[in-house]
Amino acid sequence: MTRNLIAILRGITPSEAADAAACLTDAGITKIEVPLNSPDPFDSIRAMAATHGQDALIGAGTVLSTDDVGRVAQAGGRLIVSPNCDQRVIVATKTAGMESWPGVMTPTECFAALKAGADGLKLFPGNLLGPDGLRAIRAVLPAGVPVYAVGGAGPDNFAQWFAASADGFGIGSALYKPGMSTADIAARARDIVAAYDEARG
Repeated sequence: MTRNLIAILRGITPSEAADAAACLTDAGITKIEVPLNSPDPFDSIRAMAATHGQDALIGAGTVLSTDDVGRVAQAGGRLIVSPNCDQRVIVATKTAGMESWPGVMTPTECFAALKAGADGLKLFPGNLLGPDGLRAIRAVLPAGVPVYAVGGAGPDNFAQWFAASADGFGIGSALYKPGMSTADIAARARDIVAAYDEARG
């Protein structure tokens, strides 16, 4: 079963990356991003892509430049997530054959992202708009556009976000914090997947 969850592994190191990816995929989380403000992020992406690239969509978060898009592609990544809507980054991502998930908050940013070719929208920070804000924006979006809530979305309120038409979520510190053991990552991943499945019905 594929779940619309992106694991955000901010702060992970290359030596931890492959084992973390194993824990996540075993739990049922098959989309993983390494934010580029993590230590040696391209090495972590390379390690995960080499070991789990067939089972999971591996890529980068906090991608702010077209140069970084190219480096992620070279590392074997296939997913580009940004905190902002930069049309140059979106176009470079799609040109490289990768999935593009830019950060948006306003209808203007949503439509700019879609016009540039984004595969989906990352509502960020989700806690500023909340489910009601998503519901309002959804009224003007084209039908079928995937929207993931990131920041302020978690096991306690998955159901509220789903009711407001969220398609999925990016999960950061609730899932991973630097220095966490693989056993802890696995336990948190299982709990989040269980909460997601219950909220999804």
